[in-house]
Amino acid sequence: MSSFLITGSSRGIGLGYVKLLASKSASEVGKVFAAARAENAALKQIISESAGRVEFVPLEVTSETSAKEAAQCVELSLGSKGLDVLINNAGIPSQTEGGIENMTDLTEVLNVNVFGVHNVTRAFLPLLRKGHLKKIGNISSSLGSMALSAMGKFQPTPAYKVSKAAVNMLTVQWAESLENDGFTILALCPGWVKTDMGTEAGYLTPEESATGGLDVISRSTPADSGKFFVINLPDKEIGGQKIYDGSVRPY
Repeated sequence: MSSFLITGSSRGIGLGYVKLLASKSASEVGKVFAAARAENAALKQIISESAGRVEFVPLEVTSETSAKEAAQCVELSLGSKGLDVLINNAGIPSQTEGGIENMTDLTEVLNVNVFGVHNVTRAFLPLLRKGHLKKIGNISSSLGSMALSAMGKFQPTPAYKVSKAAVNMLTVQWAESLENDGFTILALCPGWVKTDMGTEAGYLTPEESATGGLDVISRSTPADSGKFFVINLPDKEIGGQKIYDGSVRPY
């Protein structure tokens, strides 16, 4: 039985991960810690139907204190066991019309999307060291790839793009730091998802994105640590192409 913690779990992709993991057998997935600022109706329903396997953990990712308190809560629940998988999903979008000269939200977006990932990873590292799998998946975006930046030029989201490029490098730094400790730390492009952030124009449901992300996380090994993957949905075609093929994306 593996244990998971997902940040930003009350909606969107994070909620998709909680639903997916809760649907797995108890022999495959033990505890699922759904971390978010607050519970909502959707999350409460999953928890109530989980027979105690899904637990809510209050967490404000921008607060080091909140992250440490969340880790203490999870440690108490796990007892002598460690945490196997951390999925850093919490994040916010950005919107800047008229070019980067009009960008005023960079500090706010970096605080959530980058410092939040770092705060949570630091706080949960002792529990992850005790876990059997020692895996961290940081939800990034192909919009954060400098090599692919021209493809996302039409998207007026400079602060978001900068933040995801920073998440990618943060992933590499953590992977290099823990390369001798058996960790697997990945950056994951979740695809274009039908969420408040991705809008209904997205190609994927949150559950599909979570399915493809969990596939990559599950089959990854320490040899993959520090890499940037797109989710793997082998049966999903977009415009006749299988673009979510679990391949490594360029930074």
